[in-house]
Amino acid sequence: MTPSAPNHPHVVVSASQTLQRLHEAAPPDQVTLRWVLDRLQTQASGLLLVLLAIAAAAPGICTVAGVLIAVIAFQIVLGRRAPYIPSRLANYPLRTRHLQTIVRRAVPVLAFLEKGVNPRWPRVIAASRPAVGIVIMMLSLRLVLVPLPLSNILPAVFILLISLAYLEDDGMSLSVSLAAGVGMLAIDATVLRELFHGHA
Repeated sequence: MTPSAPNHPHVVVSASQTLQRLHEAAPPDQVTLRWVLDRLQTQASGLLLVLLAIAAAAPGICTVAGVLIAVIAFQIVLGRRAPYIPSRLANYPLRTRHLQTIVRRAVPVLAFLEKGVNPRWPRVIAASRPAVGIVIMMLSLRLVLVPLPLSNILPAVFILLISLAYLEDDGMSLSVSLAAGVGMLAIDATVLRELFHGHA
C-alpha cells in the first residue's frame, strides 16, 4: 500500500513577518519604492497603507502620508490588486535607514495588533473591497484637510486598523473597523454642520 502524501497546510505570513523580512533583506545604502513593491507583491497595497498609516500618526508628515494613502485607496476602489506607482517615483532612491526606521516602529505595533486578527468571514472581505477604498479615502481627506494639532492620530489609527484587517483577510475585524471609521466621519460631519448653522 502506497503511503499517502503528507498534507502541507497553507502558511499565512503575517504583515509583521513580511516587514521584518523586508528589513533584513534591504541593501545597506539605498532602496527604491519599486524594490519594496517587488518584495511585497500581493501584499503591497495593504502593507503600504499600514506603513503610511503609522507614518501619518506622527506630526509633520501626515499631509504627505494622507495624499499617498488616498492614491492607493482610490486604486483599491478601481479594483487594482497591486498599487500603480509612476516609474519616476518608483525608481527614486531612498536611504535604507529611513525605511528601516519606519519598519522598526511598525513591526512591534503590528505584532501586537495581529494577536486579535485572524482570517475569517471571507465573503465580507470580497464584498467590502470598494467600501474599504472609499472609507480610507475619506479618512485620508480628514488627515489632509484638518491641520489641527493631534487631529491626525484618530483617522490614522482607523486607517491602520482597516488596512490590517483587509490585509489579513479578517472580515469581522474589517466590519468593526469600517463601522468605527464611518462613525467618526459621521460625528465630524455633524460637528461641522452645527458649526455652519451656528455661524449662519
